[in-house]
Amino acid sequence: METGDGVPVSSRVSAKIQQLVNTLKQPRRPPLREFFVDDFEELLEVQQPDPNQPRPEGAQMLTMRGEQLGVVTNWPPSLEAALQRWGTISPKAPCLTTMDTNGKPLYVLTYGKLWSRSIKVAYNILHKLGTKQEPMVRPGDRVALVFPNNDPAAFMVAFYGCLLAEVVPVPIEVPLTRKDAGSQQIGFLLGSCGVTVALTSDACHKGLPKGPTGEIPQFKGWPKLLWFVTESKHLSKPPRDWFPHIKDANNDTAYIEYKTCKDGSVLGVTVMRIALLTHCQALTQSCGYTEAETIVNVLDFKKDVGLWHGILTSVMNMMHVISIPYSLMKVNPLSWIQKVCQYKAKVACVKSRDMHWALVAHRDQRDINLSSLRMLVVADGSNPWSISSCDAFLNVFQSKGLRPEVICPCASSPEALTVAIRRPTDDSNQPPGRGVLSMQGLSHGVIRVDTEERLSVLTVQDVGTVMPGALMCVVKPEGVPQLCRTDEIGELCVCSVATGTSYYGLSGMTKNTFEVFPMNSSGAPVSEYPFTRTGLLGFVGPGGLVFIAGKMDGLMVVSGRRHNADDIVATALAVEPMKFVYRGRIAVFSVTVLHDERIVVVAEQRPDSTEEDSFQWMSRVLQAIDSIHNVGVFCLALVPANTLPKTPLGGIHLSETKQLFLEGSLHPCNVLMCPHTCVTNLPKPRQKQPEIGPASVMVGNLVSGKRIAQASGRDLGQIEDNDQARKFLFLSEVLQWRAQTTPDHVLFTLLSSRGAVLSSLTCLQLHKRAEKIAAMLMERGHLQDGDHVALVYPPGIDLIAAFYGCLYAGCVPITVRPPHPQNIATTLPTVKMIVEVSRSACVMTTQVISKLLKSKEASAAVDVRTWPPVLDTDDLPKKKPPQLYKPSNPDTLAYLDFSVSTTGMLAGVKMSHSATSAFCRSIKLQCELYPSREVAICLDPYCGLGFVLWCLCSVYSGHQSILIPPSELEVNPALWLLAVSQFRVRDTFCSYSVMELCTKGLGLQTESLKSRGLDLSRVRTCVVVAEERPRIALTQSFSKLFKDLGLHPRAVSTSFGCRVNLAICLQGTSGPDPTTVYVDMRALRHDRVRLVERGSPHSLPLMESGKILPGVRIIIANPETKGPLGDSHLGEIWVHSGHNGSGYFTVYGDEALQSDHFNSRLSFGDTQTVWARTGYLGFLRRTELTDASGERHDALYVVGALDEAMELRGMRYHPIDIETSVIRAHKSIMECAVFPWTNLLVVVVELEGSEQEALDLVPLVTNAVLEEHYLIVGVVVVVDVGVIPINSRGEKQRMHLRDGFLADQLDPIYVAYNM
Repeated sequence: METGDGVPVSSRVSAKIQQLVNTLKQPRRPPLREFFVDDFEELLEVQQPDPNQPRPEGAQMLTMRGEQLGVVTNWPPSLEAALQRWGTISPKAPCLTTMDTNGKPLYVLTYGKLWSRSIKVAYNILHKLGTKQEPMVRPGDRVALVFPNNDPAAFMVAFYGCLLAEVVPVPIEVPLTRKDAGSQQIGFLLGSCGVTVALTSDACHKGLPKGPTGEIPQFKGWPKLLWFVTESKHLSKPPRDWFPHIKDANNDTAYIEYKTCKDGSVLGVTVMRIALLTHCQALTQSCGYTEAETIVNVLDFKKDVGLWHGILTSVMNMMHVISIPYSLMKVNPLSWIQKVCQYKAKVACVKSRDMHWALVAHRDQRDINLSSLRMLVVADGSNPWSISSCDAFLNVFQSKGLRPEVICPCASSPEALTVAIRRPTDDSNQPPGRGVLSMQGLSHGVIRVDTEERLSVLTVQDVGTVMPGALMCVVKPEGVPQLCRTDEIGELCVCSVATGTSYYGLSGMTKNTFEVFPMNSSGAPVSEYPFTRTGLLGFVGPGGLVFIAGKMDGLMVVSGRRHNADDIVATALAVEPMKFVYRGRIAVFSVTVLHDERIVVVAEQRPDSTEEDSFQWMSRVLQAIDSIHNVGVFCLALVPANTLPKTPLGGIHLSETKQLFLEGSLHPCNVLMCPHTCVTNLPKPRQKQPEIGPASVMVGNLVSGKRIAQASGRDLGQIEDNDQARKFLFLSEVLQWRAQTTPDHVLFTLLSSRGAVLSSLTCLQLHKRAEKIAAMLMERGHLQDGDHVALVYPPGIDLIAAFYGCLYAGCVPITVRPPHPQNIATTLPTVKMIVEVSRSACVMTTQVISKLLKSKEASAAVDVRTWPPVLDTDDLPKKKPPQLYKPSNPDTLAYLDFSVSTTGMLAGVKMSHSATSAFCRSIKLQCELYPSREVAICLDPYCGLGFVLWCLCSVYSGHQSILIPPSELEVNPALWLLAVSQFRVRDTFCSYSVMELCTKGLGLQTESLKSRGLDLSRVRTCVVVAEERPRIALTQSFSKLFKDLGLHPRAVSTSFGCRVNLAICLQGTSGPDPTTVYVDMRALRHDRVRLVERGSPHSLPLMESGKILPGVRIIIANPETKGPLGDSHLGEIWVHSGHNGSGYFTVYGDEALQSDHFNSRLSFGDTQTVWARTGYLGFLRRTELTDASGERHDALYVVGALDEAMELRGMRYHPIDIETSVIRAHKSIMECAVFPWTNLLVVVVELEGSEQEALDLVPLVTNAVLEEHYLIVGVVVVVDVGVIPINSRGEKQRMHLRDGFLADQLDPIYVAYNM
């Protein structure tokens, strides 16, 4: 049997494969029933290419061939052979001179010493590690070389020792701490190379971090290493007859040079012995090296140009290297120039920054003479900004004997070694090559010559010609390696013996880099031999001169145009560079946000620059980059001096910096974000479509093809239960009946913060107490029936007694939260306002609070003279009233429910006697409440369902309520759960703030609570009372946390109520568990519901808000047209129920505004029923589950309040969704609130952590909101914890916050205005 390609396969396997293929061919599982694909898909704009952009027009380039590699007769057959030759015939010749930090010669290593010590190292590596039978290191194994930058001599001995022993050295940096920048990645490289031994020097070994017992700890990510010190005194002498085997250079690996990639990962480039030798020969030929020349090396000798010239080629030619350590350069930047003069050196190897430093430090040094130099190798000559250093250096030092033709920039890469180098000539008439190129052209990959007068040009210098014995071509950077045209920028590729051969252990990457076959336009390969990609971008100019325009690693493609990080650094530095930032301390990289790369610039600012200075500099940099490169900078951050992660030789560790930026640990001191100018690919703002009106087809219960979204709880009339309280119309009558029939039955128990019973009330006690209060109201208060009374009590039993006292006296009670004694200024005005707006004829309270209301502190906050009479109920009259009031009509007012909405609206809702009784009955039925039950309540008793459960339900149903004031949990977070456990409660109610207190406060204490006997296994319903979308993350973490204490995850659920109906849904005892669906957040913004699978992108979990209460009907209507909507459509939740409020109680007479909140009718369909509008968006969905009556269960999902929702870019956003994304953006964001300001989005975040993290949050917050919501944040305000106001229900008061922001009262840590 064969597969399609004719490859025979075993039939058993193929049957399996066939089965898999067939499955893949089958249509995917059908989408969910409600999954209707809409045309709204928010498509991000795709940048269209500019029709006028420059295109390459030149002919196809040819491959360039370097000159013949001339084999000189006395060139050694291998590098070890060269060492042997010089070590035996010129043992006294100096090989290397090292310097101390004062610039004094420290030590001279001769060729004889290098030879004898290398042999000693080779012998010891092979014979003194491990046992005779099992040596630790065999020829071909890899060993790490760990030597500091001030000890080239020890490094050189170890390196040549490895070559002689035929083991492969892997030179790396000295790990200074356990978490150095990039050190972990180096550890991965060592691990993948199978390194088990690290060679090091005595001093370095002593300096390594040590564990308590003196052993060197294993560094993060590193393999276990044996540290071996290579100093002669620690080594055994080789026996007389032992001698290293010196071979001709072959294809074995000579050494591995590490390379750090753009993403921070470290690769090992393997270099073969023949490549090593050929490279030394090519350098010798192109640089014209001769025996015994002196060369000054400032570069890192462990890798790259410093290794190739200062350690390898120098030995081949018996040259003398003067090594200048980085530590000396830091103290004396002129040291290398002084050494050139002192030793009359012929050659110096430097980087452009060494030239720059010398210029800055140079102050008319008298005795400088650079005429001995025949070649100044500029190792980073390929970097576009090296040209300015070269020009400036020549300008100053030409008068000191420096000849212009001496400056030789070179180009190199870890993969291709030396790519090109400018040859030292004796002819000073031949000027070096220059190119002035248009930046605009370069960004499209095209070479266009421009003039120096223009700002938007890049001046590049040539880096000489192709190396001897090499071929070079330029290929397109992306896709197939096709040859470029002559006027096109591409990646340089080299074909030569003298290149690396692979990335150690990575065959796939090796193939793409070291085995490239460039093709011409007809698709034929240009050579039978493979080329190596150099990672350098450039072109070959006239006369075969090579020009480099940038690196592949520094390439950033923004909206289809290419920009080079180095060019952007150069532009930033050109803006008055020395004043505000340090020259070498700028990092430029790109981050991907919203499907495009965005440019980030990070610079270290000088300690003395003011914020004003910095901002001026930042805005200039933005303008410069915009005008020169035509690209916007997404984020510009300034950090304090010396805080960016460094590479071992003082440069910036780019990938670590990027990592710190992305994880929010960069700690900038100034940030400027420009998302408004940079982000051009947002979806188009939404245009509102006219909705289908009543003329659309409506048949029976279908609207445009969907079942109408309507649902109801059980019908109250049909439920037969022995509910004795039903026969009474009024709650006051129920209480009197209970006082007669079950006088000693306890209705209420109040707990203290220690969990002890503070006080309790039986039916009779409550009745008697209420009678006395009624008598007092009539006598002292002289109140008429129907007068309003404000009850200002702490949560407790007095409040309940006062409430029934009012009913007995025929007054209308209003429960008001008392002012906070520590915070009178902000809490007392609300009390005063409610008392005034509710037209209360008197205030009833405790003695303590009545004193507080008239205190000195109070008079500072409100006018205390205008309080109505204040009665304190601590000493009640002994007598009872002549007769108790009986209302004439169940539709008269029972009480007023006042609350402040999250948008800051104070509204009082009228609750009639009939609504109150219906409400209690509905809850009794849903929760199956009877006198034998106990219910724990940890809620504020001032409004909504919290008040009803605290004060009313027990009287109606007869169950015992265990009252736990939520404020006591701040003292003792375990109070509520301990009470639930101790009283063996089956049903309990709490608020989100209580749940959050428990989750945060008891997170680490579950074990100790278990040992105290806390057991939640009896709880069957734990309901969070809320007026918002269920907080699924909080309920889930609460369930998870207390699962160990017996809490059943199915027990936790939420309820939903609002102003017009205080409880619409409540998860009762029977019926299916609450379901969760996942909806597409993008569809939601367009007021559509689209169900998706869990975990799909942009999915948002929504939990059902509990079961619809008995006697409640719900319909989903379009808030604008008031037409009914179909199943699974998003609209406003409308409710019809016996316990709806009967209207707002307002004083200002603006009832017309809200009149339709309580009596609205549909515009078509059932136009008779009167509905109340909840002001909340949600949807109904018929589920597969069945409820108690055997019907299919309809689930209500609440999405959010209409007046909280924000209209931005034509779409509807719910603040909580944006806030969830923001809180996830950084671990130090404790809380967040968003609100619109004009058409800007303002994000306020509370920072829990040190203030230096404040600015880390700005880019992270901006990115998160862009990525997840396609919105640009206008302002990010970082504030202290606790600044975002939260009401007693645990809801954020976003409008209060907005007022505070506009009035500048937030006292922020930092405010960032995004440009």
